[in-house]
Amino acid sequence: MTFEIGILTFGEITADHATGELPSPRRRMRETIEMAQVAEQVGLDVFGVGEHHRTDFVASAPAIVLAAAAQATEKIRLTSGVTVLGSEDPVRVWEQFATIDLISGGRAEIIAGRGSYTESFPLFGYDLKDYADLFRENLDLLLKIRDRNPLTWSGRFRAPLLDADIAPRAAGDTLPIWVGVGGSPASAVGTGRLGLPMTLALLLGPITFHRETVDLYRSAAAEAGHDADALPIALTAHGYVGRTGRHARDTMYPYFAKGMMDNNHRRGRGFKMPRAAFDAQSSPAAGLLVGGPQELIDKLMRYRELYGLSRVLVHIGFGGMPQREVLEAIERLGTEVAPVVRRETVATPEVTA
Repeated sequence: MTFEIGILTFGEITADHATGELPSPRRRMRETIEMAQVAEQVGLDVFGVGEHHRTDFVASAPAIVLAAAAQATEKIRLTSGVTVLGSEDPVRVWEQFATIDLISGGRAEIIAGRGSYTESFPLFGYDLKDYADLFRENLDLLLKIRDRNPLTWSGRFRAPLLDADIAPRAAGDTLPIWVGVGGSPASAVGTGRLGLPMTLALLLGPITFHRETVDLYRSAAAEAGHDADALPIALTAHGYVGRTGRHARDTMYPYFAKGMMDNNHRRGRGFKMPRAAFDAQSSPAAGLLVGGPQELIDKLMRYRELYGLSRVLVHIGFGGMPQREVLEAIERLGTEVAPVVRRETVATPEVTA
């Protein structure tokens, strides 16, 4: 199985920690598309955009952002990260991403998730008590839309479909649909039973945080009759590639700490990140993908060894990092880290713990 490396962005709008300047949404949108272009130029495999429905994020409509990125690029795969499927209409999600697939020549993907940010549910008229049930039903419908057309379907939360013609169809044979899992055992089991690719999100914690999640996923997949070892697993984690480990940590820390306080809150609460805690999370035993090129190579290989990964998306620039530093890290990831990891993964068989 090939090993893909890409980047992820939420398009957050955060005041500069030194100057207090708040970038305009238009500037952040231009910078987001530029990230996709540079990622492709340096040979990365995937570009992802997360979905958030607040004024401190620019990407409330990731499908439109990805469509713009499709026009600005030629090769790189384009994915949501994640589509908050519980508060979306699966018919519209399919239409949007199939359209991106046509624009891009077959490069579109969906990572469907429940969403750790829940602002979209009241915004679109959904009750949070139905959070889990909405996701399950909408994922069922999205998969059925992918599998057949026209479609007859009924459920609890939306009007039934009767011999519905849902267009356009994807450019290729299919449209990849991954499920984003943050660590919930039930999510891992459900994804495994469906035989869908799984994308793990690791914010903070030990590098081994998801071992049980992966074990549950593979066991459930095997019990359901799927080839568990062949199912792709991806990981998303915050990170930065510096000239050296010290340079990477010194560059990333103030922005990441500000992002954790300003952008990563639920129901109004920020998250304080002292420097000592950040440095601990940057160690070889912890989850953040921050360091010099060799440190990133070593940690990516360790992640692959632990989980049998086929893809990693590095979330670069969270917390208002200036575009120059973001693009420098993307370039190092593509030119100094990814080629070595690819060579190593070809030479070293996958090992799953």
